[in-house]
Amino acid sequence: MPELPEVEVVRRGLERWVSGRVVAHAEVLHPRAIRRHVPGATEFSARLKGRTVGPAERRGKYLWLPLDGSDAILAHLGMSGQLLVVEPDSEPERHLRVRIGFTDGGPELRFVDQRTFGHVLVTGMTHAGGRDVPEPIAHIAADPFEEHFDDDGFAHRLRARQTEVKRALLDQSLISGVGNIYADEALWRARLHGARPTAMLTGPKVAELLAAARGVMAAALSEGGTSFDSLYVNVNGESGYFDRSLAVYGRRDEPCSRCGAPIIRESFMNRSSYSCPRCQPRPTGGAA
Repeated sequence: MPELPEVEVVRRGLERWVSGRVVAHAEVLHPRAIRRHVPGATEFSARLKGRTVGPAERRGKYLWLPLDGSDAILAHLGMSGQLLVVEPDSEPERHLRVRIGFTDGGPELRFVDQRTFGHVLVTGMTHAGGRDVPEPIAHIAADPFEEHFDDDGFAHRLRARQTEVKRALLDQSLISGVGNIYADEALWRARLHGARPTAMLTGPKVAELLAAARGVMAAALSEGGTSFDSLYVNVNGESGYFDRSLAVYGRRDEPCSRCGAPIIRESFMNRSSYSCPRCQPRPTGGAA
């Protein structure tokens, strides 16, 4: 699933190609794509017609296009969702779900989703976490690149959780935008095993982990994000290439670039966790 860097790459593309334009029409080609827009396809299209699109924004894995009149188009890419900017006369993509045209006759915005786990909707806005956000994501925590992200508050809440550190990193109500890939990478950088109890972490160690998460996601963003297949692309259909720079994720049995020990894979919440057994020993007690 796309994480913060991949979604930010898409946001930047929308900022360049869609912001400032006026919607001429919107067409829903698959009802599941707007399943969370309760009024349905007709109201979705009518609510968009004639609206001016503002600067694209993001929180964690969610992105949205503000509309004049205090609404927004909110999107979550799910496992395979793509927001593409293409010429209106281009052939429809095989899994095209929603298309939005503009009054200037230029490139249209298309939502393509093979597995239909993603969704788009038009929604009102509210204030949460220091900024205006779409109402359905008011419960989502700020991400570590937001201006109002509170490092000390995050450390306090993390250490108060009775859980393992990787589970905490994936909790979008605690910190948003971090998924399985970047959690593993951040933990490797901070030399922490994902099973470390959060209550055992010192304040400085939490700060180190947060810096590691920011660092690896910033590095991924500079390379267009991580693409393991053709399902994640930017608005122009191009894949990212940070997968070449991953230290542990997906590198089972390969040597750790720091110490040379073979990377191991462990089952975790119906997924996989990757770590170095020497740099990140499984906790046996004591302080972090």
